[in-house]
Amino acid sequence: MQLAKPRVDIGLSTNHLEPMLAFWQGEAGLAFDHLLPIRKGQDQHRHDANGSVVKINHVAEPIPPAPPSGYRELIVAREALAAPRRLKDPEGNRITLVPPGHDGVAQVGVRLAVRDLEAHRRFYREALGLPEEAPGRFRAGESLIILEQDPDAPADAQMRGPGWRYITFQVFKVDAEHAKVLAHGGREAMAPVTLGATARISMIRDPDGNWIELSQRASIVGSLE
Repeated sequence: MQLAKPRVDIGLSTNHLEPMLAFWQGEAGLAFDHLLPIRKGQDQHRHDANGSVVKINHVAEPIPPAPPSGYRELIVAREALAAPRRLKDPEGNRITLVPPGHDGVAQVGVRLAVRDLEAHRRFYREALGLPEEAPGRFRAGESLIILEQDPDAPADAQMRGPGWRYITFQVFKVDAEHAKVLAHGGREAMAPVTLGATARISMIRDPDGNWIELSQRASIVGSLE
């Protein structure tokens, strides 16, 4: 995969905007970037984490009580920390602030629980084409994806539900990358579609059904063609 931005983004969904914003901007210390209207009844509050975007998707309609996805923790490197600081937001989503370089995280890391570690290693190596630094640890530019075997990980993770729901890779050509993933065994969740003049995106799913967004964003690559 040819990344247009050397960092991974991550998104969560919530019905309770004010306490979530208070936590992420206050205790977690992320800077609010801008508000992106997604559709009627859904706004995305985008926050910066060392160049990665933490997408707090506020949904007006009640979110169905779905089990957690495999995305279990966001790790953010923070200067002036002497030791990791483990936090949970008001809805239980985990974030750990760490000294830069702690456990290989110099920018951000995403911890992903998986039912079959070897199947996911193949997916990240072959379908996504990311380099594997150590067994189960994949580098996406400056970001780190950490896969951990967990028998309680979901077998069919759903997009609709509270908490961490998807990660995003910014790419130069969505259609080409989407086709490459499918050719190497990835599952299609949404075929490529253009969102106005903002981005062309698609959705794929890993072996446990966790959702991954591929995004060709005009503000990054300059063209949606």
